[in-house]
Amino acid sequence: MRLGKELIGKPVYSLTDGRQLGNVKDIYLDLEFDLLNGIFLGTEGMFKRKARVIARENIAVFGYDAVLVTDSDVETDNNQTPEVELWLRRDSIQGRSIETAGGTKVGTVGDILFDEKARVVGFSLARVFVAGPVAEKQVVLREAVTNAGGKEGIMTLDLTKAEKADLDVIKVEKADVDVTKADEDPPKPPQMEDDLPTADPADPAEEPAEEA
Repeated sequence: MRLGKELIGKPVYSLTDGRQLGNVKDIYLDLEFDLLNGIFLGTEGMFKRKARVIARENIAVFGYDAVLVTDSDVETDNNQTPEVELWLRRDSIQGRSIETAGGTKVGTVGDILFDEKARVVGFSLARVFVAGPVAEKQVVLREAVTNAGGKEGIMTLDLTKAEKADLDVIKVEKADVDVTKADEDPPKPPQMEDDLPTADPADPAEEPAEEA
């Protein structure tokens, strides 16, 4: 599992020619908060600003050090990809209120948790207004959300389901991510016999003793 913030700032490279297309400024979700639909690379244009977008189907790897895309020409803008208007950016979801169907305030969204297939699996909480398991874990699973809230609405939650969710699974997997970053030094391979240093023939310690 990974947090959305782990992608922000990552460089984006093309697999075909290694060209850097930019850096991830934000990520897009669908209106139901089920999938990561794409990445946002910023805007361009002097007067009519266009959003630079790469859709999910063109992303090959969400790496720990970089995002790899299938080709260098996969970038589009919001005019070429009108469905972007139906997507939501992470920064517009952060701070969204989470309540029960009865109106009890549970908390606010801090970040998005997604898996290796870019599916949304839960939300970390920036603020928590209830006691119990949700307050202890500060995470709610997507499966406990009954209504995402659309563009600007309130997210509603089945609190009983949220409290019964196995949140330890998410915490363990998040810990696994922290210790498997690609920028750590890989273990050194065992030294083979052929790689062992040979004695220097000029070294006097290796010269045969003179006969008496």
